Amino acid sequence: MKRSQKSWIEGVFNKRECSKIIPSSKDPHRCTAGCQVCQNLIRCYCGRLIGDHHGIDYSWTISAANGNENEQWSVEKHTTKSPTDTFGTINFQDGEHTHHSKYIRTSYDTKADHLLHLMLKEWKMELPKLVISVHGGIQNFRMPSKLKEIFSQGLVKAAETTGAWIITEGINTGVSKHVGDALKAHSFRSLRKIWTVGIPPWGVIENQRDLIGKDVVCLYQTLGNPLSKLTTLNSMHSHFILSDDGTVGKYGNEMNLRRNLEKYLSLQKIHSPGLLRVPGKPLILAKSTYKKSKK
Repeated sequence: MKRSQKSWIEGVFNKRECSKIIPSSKDPHRCTAGCQVCQNLIRCYCGRLIGDHHGIDYSWTISAANGNENEQWSVEKHTTKSPTDTFGTINFQDGEHTHHSKYIRTSYDTKADHLLHLMLKEWKMELPKLVISVHGGIQNFRMPSKLKEIFSQGLVKAAETTGAWIITEGINTGVSKHVGDALKAHSFRSLRKIWTVGIPPWGVIENQRDLIGKDVVCLYQTLGNPLSKLTTLNSMHSHFILSDDGTVGKYGNEMNLRRNLEKYLSLQKIHSPGLLRVPGKPLILAKSTYKKSKK
């Protein structure tokens, strides 16, 4: 990537990090700043352990002692933005095959026009003639084999014949995994590229450290810890927009970014006779239950 492109990305796209510790524990014990118990066992409302808030003063213990413990943590009030330091290319190793995916970590309130510029100009994607937005549960579920076959064939055919973008949560569980399975079966039969965009929350992604770096090419481990509440990225997605609201282990705000991007895409003109707009088709497979983060 040219220096000017790298500078543009750092100048436009931001990450979010918690800027004030408000403990979620109701433990009434009074401790001093830097208490090892608090650092390693108690979490802030953002979802991080107290000890993972590097560079933030632990003065919350004093305010709690003075009776201010009822302050409500929120994304808008208690996170700060700074230039993103996480973008580049992921190399997913899948047996004999390697899949390459572009990615970026960016704030959930990033402007849609900036995202589309990134996708078209920097990532060299083609403006879609159709957007297929796949929604559903983030929990794993079994899909009957016949239904899975119909879903897979229909999804791939629709994307191939229309030049569509498929947009999902991009994670290795639930509906996103079923989409990935469909694309995996397709990839062994055809060389045609299907643009598949995953938009998960940055804070639910396991093995984050593999991804941090500016304009890096990284190997990403898709095998997650079975005991972890986090999840891994699905290797069959061609692009990832990692929506960051400063929280860990929480879903919800990434849908703001996704809806805004899909709406903005629907307003774009297809360069064809009549200058048609990009249509969007939502596809819902399962109900979703997740813990939302507070604005």
